[in-house]
Amino acid sequence: MSGDVALAAPHPAAVEAGRAAVAAGGNALDAALAAAAALTVVYPHQCSIGGDLTAVVRPAGGGARAVLSLGAAAAAIDVDALRAGGATAMPERGPSTVTVPGVVAGWAAVAALGARLGWAERLRPAIALARDGAPVSAGLARAIRGGRAVIDADPGLSAVFGDAREGTLLTQPALAGSLRELAGDWNDLYTGPLGLRLAAGLRRLGSPLTAADLAAHRAETTDPLTAYAHGAEWAAAPPPSQGATFLAVLGSDRRLAAAWRARSARDALLGDPRTGPVDLPGLLLRDARPAHPVAPGRRPTGDTVAVTAVGADGTAVSLIQSVFDSFGAGLLEPDTGIVLHSRGSMFSLDPAHPGRLAPGSRPPHTLCPTVAVAGDTVVALGCQGGLSQPWILAQVAADALTAADPAELVRRPRWIIDGGDRPRLVLEPGVPGADGLAAEAASLGLAVTTTAAPHDRAGHVQLARLRDGVPDAGSDPRADGIAAVF
Repeated sequence: MSGDVALAAPHPAAVEAGRAAVAAGGNALDAALAAAAALTVVYPHQCSIGGDLTAVVRPAGGGARAVLSLGAAAAAIDVDALRAGGATAMPERGPSTVTVPGVVAGWAAVAALGARLGWAERLRPAIALARDGAPVSAGLARAIRGGRAVIDADPGLSAVFGDAREGTLLTQPALAGSLRELAGDWNDLYTGPLGLRLAAGLRRLGSPLTAADLAAHRAETTDPLTAYAHGAEWAAAPPPSQGATFLAVLGSDRRLAAAWRARSARDALLGDPRTGPVDLPGLLLRDARPAHPVAPGRRPTGDTVAVTAVGADGTAVSLIQSVFDSFGAGLLEPDTGIVLHSRGSMFSLDPAHPGRLAPGSRPPHTLCPTVAVAGDTVVALGCQGGLSQPWILAQVAADALTAADPAELVRRPRWIIDGGDRPRLVLEPGVPGADGLAAEAASLGLAVTTTAAPHDRAGHVQLARLRDGVPDAGSDPRADGIAAVF
């Protein structure tokens, strides 16, 4: 493949949106943003403009930057009411799990790092997909079948997705209208009429979020965490995202044992540095303290999308956006057509936990994009995969700079640590060193299962790369996507 921009995404319509952006004069950032916007239409079970976003961006010739557009809990959240009745954990869905949507502000922060096009051009394909319709993909159809009870319980979701089947044309006119407003001014979601309508709809759905909460949101652009491994410097997002967990696993010779330790450290230590101290050395496994007990926890379905892009000029972006669980909070606001995420379900109700629920705090996050640089070689890597993203990515990262074929690399069999209070090692068929992994798992007290075929929980990896001056990319066949070079 030869061209100026390589792009990988989990749906062909997203890649076509990126192609249109490049044809209009855009660069790798524009391609990724156009793809990300299209995915909010064609993959609404995994991402939405009502969700959140984390990205790592490496502008051409510059250092990597992390973008965290992770929404906070409402200023009026009633923590005591959620604890009433003896509750020890947040609900998995519902209005109390909705935090401020950060995706759109995140798009703007990514664009500010060097994109070329205007919003109307970047959002044009997404608007057309929502207005004119897109065929329901196999992945969306699976999510609709698996989430039938969630969809049927919410009038907004059932009105849009209730009759959708694989291959049928899905139109979303209310969402098309919202995207048109954002094409005129992205900040309309936070301080304009669109935000006011969304806030009113949230109130009707029982959420304590207000227009003031939306207006207070700011995307954070900051230095990433970095580590050297596999011949490259890797950049990952800092807390409250789990980039430290990825870096802790990345360079380990005993990756499974490191993942097991890093998992327990993350569950015990990850929180929002804006509202309390976060033990970064502990998250990175750089201290000698004993392993933290593994607490019972959420096992989200990992409903997230990754988009990766690199340009021949060295620009690179790994962008991940999410609604957390399939169809998020189980709520679609009808006036705006926006599916609302459930990221607030990751808060702890323990007042001593770093990730405790508090007004204006951001919950612990699973989103884990990364970019690596080794001389003139640049890799953008990201995946769907919920809490397993760090070890999914670590398995791919080992060969990401040198593999001859990125498509072959991302389809390789993988393992994950799955489960909440009963975690287990899950092996896909053909995982290299499976017997040794099983023995190591037994020493860690982990049960072992093997799947019959590649599966969604092993992640939807997207990889874009610049090597020897040539962009290339690979898209995981576990999803519906493709990779292309324009």
